[in-house]
Amino acid sequence: METIQNIKHEIGKVLVGQEKMVEGLLTGLLTRGHILLEGVPGLAKTTAVNALAKTLGLDFKRVQFTPDLLPSDIIGTEIYDPSNNSFKIKHGPIFTNLLLADEINRAPAKVQSALLEVMQERQVTIGDETFKIALPFLVMATQNPVEQEGAYELPEAQLDRFMMKIVVGYNTREEELEIARRVANNSFGQIEQVATIEDLDRLRQEAKQVYMDEEIERYIVELIFATREPEKYGISEIADYIEYGASPRASIDMYKASRAIAYLKDQDYVSPIEIAYIAKEVLRHRIIMSYEAQAEGIDQDYVIEKVLRAVPIP
Repeated sequence: METIQNIKHEIGKVLVGQEKMVEGLLTGLLTRGHILLEGVPGLAKTTAVNALAKTLGLDFKRVQFTPDLLPSDIIGTEIYDPSNNSFKIKHGPIFTNLLLADEINRAPAKVQSALLEVMQERQVTIGDETFKIALPFLVMATQNPVEQEGAYELPEAQLDRFMMKIVVGYNTREEELEIARRVANNSFGQIEQVATIEDLDRLRQEAKQVYMDEEIERYIVELIFATREPEKYGISEIADYIEYGASPRASIDMYKASRAIAYLKDQDYVSPIEIAYIAKEVLRHRIIMSYEAQAEGIDQDYVIEKVLRAVPIP
C-alpha cells in the first residue's frame, strides 16, 4: 500500500480534492478498465490523468476530439514513401499507455467507433496489418455534459466498453480556495515518478488476491438482474423507466472494480459496502432509459438507488 500512497501523494501536488476521480483512475489501472469522466470544464480532469501517467513513468498522449477528426488521426494510416516506392505505416496516438480522449463526444460516430477494437482487443488494424498495443493500455475519456451544440452522443456499444463512468463534481469551498491560492502563487509541486510498470503489475496481482465470498458474487449478479427484471424484485415502479438493463459486462466490471476498491482501502476482502460504493459508476452508463423516464426527468442514478434498496444485502 505504500506505493499507492506515494502515487496519491504525487497526484496531490497538482490536484486538490477529487478523491473519487483519483480512486476511479487507480481502479482502472489495477483492473485494466477504461474510464469515462464527465464534468464541466475546469475540474482538472486532464491534469489528473497526466499526473497519474507521470507518477508511473507511463507514456501519455492526449487527443482533442473535434467534429472534423478522422479515424486515421487516432489509429494511424498508411503513407506513401517515394524513396522506395512503397507504403509505410505511421502509428497514431493510440499507440501509448494512457490515452486521454478529451471531449470524446465532440467527434462523430465514425471516429468514436475507431476506438472500439483497441479498447476491447488491445490491437489496431491499419490497412492489412494488425498491431498489438503495449500493456498497460487505458483509455481515459472526458465529456462535457453542458454543451449540446457540436456534440455527438456516445453509442451504447462504446459506452459499455468503459468500466466506470465517473461524474466529476465541483470542489468544496475550502478546496477551491486552496486551488486559487496555488494558482496565484504558482505553488504547485513537481511530480516525480514513484513507481514503475513492474510495480503496477505487482499491485494488479495483489488486488486479484482480495477475497470475495460466493454470497457477494451472487449479490453482484442479483443487482445486475434487478436492472433487467425490476418486477421480480418488487420495484415494478421503475420498470417503465428502463428500456434496457445492464449488460453482462456490468457483472464482470463490478466484480473487478469492487476488488480493486477494497484493495485501495487496504482490505483483504470485499464487503457489500464496496459494491454500493461503486454501483453508480459501474452501472449508470449501461442502463438505457426509456422516453418516459427522460420526459419525467428520471435518470440512471435514481434507478440504481432503487435497485440497491430492493436487492437483499448478504
